[in-house]
Amino acid sequence: MHVLITGGAGFIGSHLTDAFLTRGDRVTILDDLSTGNRDNLAAALRSPHTRFVQGRVEDPEVMDPLMRECDAVVHFAAVVGVDLVVRDPVRTIETNVHGTEQVLRLAVKHGRRVLLASSSEVYGRANSAAFNEADDLVIGPPTHFRWVYAASKALDEYLAFAFAKEYGLRATVVRFFNIVGPRQTGRYGMVLPRFAAQALAGTPVRVFGDGEQTRCFCHVQDAVDAVLRLLEREDSVNEIFNIGSPETISINCLAQRVIGLAGSASTIDHIPYDQAYAPGFDDMLRRVPDIGKIRALTGWQPRHTLDDIIRDVITTLRSGVAQA
Repeated sequence: MHVLITGGAGFIGSHLTDAFLTRGDRVTILDDLSTGNRDNLAAALRSPHTRFVQGRVEDPEVMDPLMRECDAVVHFAAVVGVDLVVRDPVRTIETNVHGTEQVLRLAVKHGRRVLLASSSEVYGRANSAAFNEADDLVIGPPTHFRWVYAASKALDEYLAFAFAKEYGLRATVVRFFNIVGPRQTGRYGMVLPRFAAQALAGTPVRVFGDGEQTRCFCHVQDAVDAVLRLLEREDSVNEIFNIGSPETISINCLAQRVIGLAGSASTIDHIPYDQAYAPGFDDMLRRVPDIGKIRALTGWQPRHTLDDIIRDVITTLRSGVAQA
């Protein structure tokens, strides 16, 4: 199979590239390197089955020939990270929505299957013990830029299903819940690599808010396994699937766990949200995936524990391998 991965020099995309190559597939990677990093592809680019193209998904002159040549496209290209989204909401909307529209239109034109990366952010303020793919989406007001990413990803999903209804697009949507591991950067607000870097440096680990909000963390290798299983299933087309771990932890406990596994003497500092981001910033107290749907269809479930994940991130940072 020949797969086109947009945003393939990024965190998840680069790991997925490695997995496809291991299977013997051909991979074309499109990335504008705005947040991705060629270093993530160091091993992949040594393979004769890998092609890297620097460009933007919004550019039809770049995208059209790539879509024509591939068998399927995995669309990861997007603006990501709370810091970047709050700082640059216009770019977030334009990149996430216009870029996805371009991908979907060309996939229809060339008859290609799409796997669209969405996010647990689309659940917004909804309050569920575990979020199910059929749950309502409760996104905050447009005056709070915290919700720009969630709104753009929700619109991406609506576009995918609209193209499926009107033009026969074959699309699978996945909602990632805090995928973490080697190659992820804390530069744009990702919590675990940020905590690990601070603990290894011996500086205070900065927890935003009171730290009692709970999250789940899924190893990137488990997420890649889920994507591969879904792409192998024709009955995953025109469906939405959560990908994440149901193991929960508070952010305070996460900080303590990271400090302990790093052997660090760092303390924990609590930073109010309005200082960390912007006045009026709000957050979800709990975000846990219901993974029953993907498990029933493919048998997938996470294999790595949270300690496994933290150790992998710490090991990568200690080795000096670039995080992008």
